Amino acid sequence: MPSQNVSRMWPTPCFQASNLSMNQTGESMPETSSGYRPREPQNSPYYQCIEDHFERFEQVYDDRFPKKYGFLRPYVMRVIYRYLDCGILHNGFARVRCGDCGHEYLLAFSCKRRHFCPSCHQKRVVEFGEWLCEEVLKAVPHRHFVFSIPKILRRYFLYDRSLLSDLSRCGWESLKVFFQGTTPEQNAIPGAVIAIQSFGDFLGFHPHLHILGTDGCFYGEGMFRVAPSFELKALEEIFRHKVFKMLLAKEKTTEDLVDMLMKWRHSGFNVFCGPRIQPGDEEAMENLARYIVRASFSQERMSYISEESKVVYQSKDGKEEKVFDALEWLAAMCSHVPYRDPEYPIEGYTSS
Repeated sequence: MPSQNVSRMWPTPCFQASNLSMNQTGESMPETSSGYRPREPQNSPYYQCIEDHFERFEQVYDDRFPKKYGFLRPYVMRVIYRYLDCGILHNGFARVRCGDCGHEYLLAFSCKRRHFCPSCHQKRVVEFGEWLCEEVLKAVPHRHFVFSIPKILRRYFLYDRSLLSDLSRCGWESLKVFFQGTTPEQNAIPGAVIAIQSFGDFLGFHPHLHILGTDGCFYGEGMFRVAPSFELKALEEIFRHKVFKMLLAKEKTTEDLVDMLMKWRHSGFNVFCGPRIQPGDEEAMENLARYIVRASFSQERMSYISEESKVVYQSKDGKEEKVFDALEWLAAMCSHVPYRDPEYPIEGYTSS
């Protein structure tokens, strides 16, 4: 593969003269390659909405949005500023040159922020899916599990984001205990990759777990026993017990509330289990790996009405839509930005 040299060009004024750009030293730089097209994020409705309203959003947030969307974390504002500079040549770029033919093109710096920048997040999604399937997952059957909690408990996780890691641990421990109960071998253990998602179809705060787990347990020297058919209700009950125990230990809830929820006919806890994915189905496995770390929203489903400061967002099936005030749209978006880069715990045998 031809070698490439990359030189970094930090933010400087750039002027367009016909098809030629110039940096501050007066050097002429070649026209962008016909094979590479800058994505020009500033032309998207998403970018325009953020650029139009983010300053006002920061000013009014504490008065309007904490009750519904949680506190505005300082890190979120840094993410927004980084996104507004992302992918724009004027804000800095690298000059990429082929060492063999001498061809050059300019590559704008990216913000590398997940869940807020659509481009950077999608790149990480693709890389994560490939890495997981090529380097991590074992060649055994897997299933997709989704663990959900009642609405009445979600506010604890909205105001204390550290609880999301504890929720992840509850999901893993529930799955481990459940599958160990289906396997006769001693010291058997399943494997799992866990992704925490906090969003629903219309960006409401809905913390839940997506788990790509082995459909059975490993034992001995790398042996694997496929799980027999099982009843999800038992797994749901284990998960409910683990979550209540965790919230009580953290002093986030009371015994009275737990007793009340235990008496509900429909507890609000739910566990979904998808069909078995065989080890040879690489496409299905990679698609699922990408799905569990997908972005919280889709640019294709939003429309920005700048004259009215409104955002119209369609449901996934396209049958419904919700109209947001632009500031509330930003508040909903920011409630799903994880602190720093999110981690996806790899548990059990899969972590070895």
